[in-house]
Amino acid sequence: MITVIIPYYQKSPGILAKALASIAAQQACPLSVHVIVVDDASPAPAGPELASAGPIPHPVQVIEQPNAGPGAARNTGLDNAPPGTRYVAFLDSDDEWTPDHLARAIAALDSGYDFYFADHYQLGQTTNAFERAGRIQLTQHPVLPGLPAGLHAYQGDMLDQIMRGNLIGTSTVVYNFNRFSNQRFKVEFTNAGEDYLFWMELVHKGTKIAFSSQSEARYGKGVNVYASAGWGSEQHLLRIHNELKYRKTTAKLFTLTAPQHTHIQTCVRDLQSAFIRDLIHRITHRQKLPLELLAKHLKMDPLTYLTAPISLVRILLGKL
Repeated sequence: MITVIIPYYQKSPGILAKALASIAAQQACPLSVHVIVVDDASPAPAGPELASAGPIPHPVQVIEQPNAGPGAARNTGLDNAPPGTRYVAFLDSDDEWTPDHLARAIAALDSGYDFYFADHYQLGQTTNAFERAGRIQLTQHPVLPGLPAGLHAYQGDMLDQIMRGNLIGTSTVVYNFNRFSNQRFKVEFTNAGEDYLFWMELVHKGTKIAFSSQSEARYGKGVNVYASAGWGSEQHLLRIHNELKYRKTTAKLFTLTAPQHTHIQTCVRDLQSAFIRDLIHRITHRQKLPLELLAKHLKMDPLTYLTAPISLVRILLGKL
């Protein structure tokens, strides 16, 4: 079977029902489908959402847990994948699939690939993600013969691709659970690239990757911890902190080429400067400083503070 894992935390009702309806609408799926919804202490509980979703031709299992973040919720789903699960698909609770997503993914994986992702529409966009990013040239990736149109074998360094401009939308991912049944999200990096690190670890293990140039998901409007995270906002400094944590972790976990090291170091310096710039913004606007986060950041990256004078110079030069 294929197990679909949905981490669920929403403040508004009616969102999960749309995601479940898009699963129910899957056509020509050659495997039986099992759905696991992990209710991560959602303010809008999953039970009433399931009741309002209408007829669903697949078993839907709801697991409730204390709030721990999307990675931990996905891990709970992986821990409870029923026996016989060949593939796992991820779908965020505010996103929807096209009716052929699972059939196309299974066709690619059954032809010898381990990991699948697809083009998609991000929130509020009318241009697909691949075209907007401009980071993938289809002519460089062979078409998979004998399969539905638009399925390709990914060629190139996906680790580098993720580091420089990630193409992988979580709600389009389907992968070989049989081969990677022990793989889990690193929950200590919640909101700090835990999904990117998951893909990177699979790539590092020699995963064969296929993708679809057809848009197979549309992202919806749901809870986003970083929504409206502008300068001086409560979440902006946290976002910088988390991204810096992710960049430093990438350099520790993986063997990088010299250009990749340079790229990571440049990102780290830019984020250190951004952290100081945000602090300056808060001080000059007499905003309260998040002391607990500042202490965590000191432990994680003391160089941010030690190199603050250099960051200040970079900030001033940037204004000239």
